[in-house]
Amino acid sequence: MITVIGLGPMGQAMVRGFRKAGHEVTVWNRTASRAEGLDASVAPTVTDALNASELVILSLTDYKAMYDILDGQPIKGKVIVNLSSDSPGKTREAAKWASEQGATFIDGGIMVPAEQVATDIAYVFYSGPEDAVRKYEPELSVIGKVKYVGSAPGLGQLFYQAQLDIFLTTLAAYLHATALIEAAGVPVTEYHEFALENFATVNFVLEDALKNIQSGEHPGDLANVIMMGATADHIVAASNESGVDPALPYAVKSLYDRAIAKGHGRDSWTSLYEVIKP
Repeated sequence: MITVIGLGPMGQAMVRGFRKAGHEVTVWNRTASRAEGLDASVAPTVTDALNASELVILSLTDYKAMYDILDGQPIKGKVIVNLSSDSPGKTREAAKWASEQGATFIDGGIMVPAEQVATDIAYVFYSGPEDAVRKYEPELSVIGKVKYVGSAPGLGQLFYQAQLDIFLTTLAAYLHATALIEAAGVPVTEYHEFALENFATVNFVLEDALKNIQSGEHPGDLANVIMMGATADHIVAASNESGVDPALPYAVKSLYDRAIAKGHGRDSWTSLYEVIKP
């Protein structure tokens, strides 16, 4: 038996996946009608939902919602798997809170949209007590491949947010670039295929970038900060000229400006890492 609390699109997708895999599922949601069509047992109260199983999966807006729902409830002896999104710091606080209540806490982040949950391409980051993760790995694997990243609370959330950092920034860059094209009166369909090619080529530079980050050395023989900083400045100018919101390219340009100020002008673009890191 599995309990799922929170029936937004992600929670509903998990329940469907569990039921398809043959698991009995008890659900609870503030709006009970969201359980319609899920072929799951609907608990009348949170307490009933918690009493139904040891494994309790949360799919909520944020960690505050967890406290709103579970504070004062009988969670002692439960394995709470919180797949809601929040900051790693709040995740660590939640793990401490759950431990004080006698519960085992696992945090995680699902790295696919709801429509891809419980498919072969889905994967989920988890952190927390490894024995608990492994005990319930057969059930958790239904949601997606289990990517266990360590016992420290918040690591699963951190990996999740790091992936979203790349994802959200990339999506914003695509929208900004497309807006530049459209502002010139060019149909966006004429640009789209070039954007796809650009995304595909990014992988090419990441291996060398990792080597530079690990070594702390940033040879700039091919593309140094001054050169690429000038390009960043040109993108700002193009944005201003076309009336496209320049906030994103300004943010990128500021990294190059700071790297130059710190003496990295002749180093590789990877030296921006030296001004980004703590």
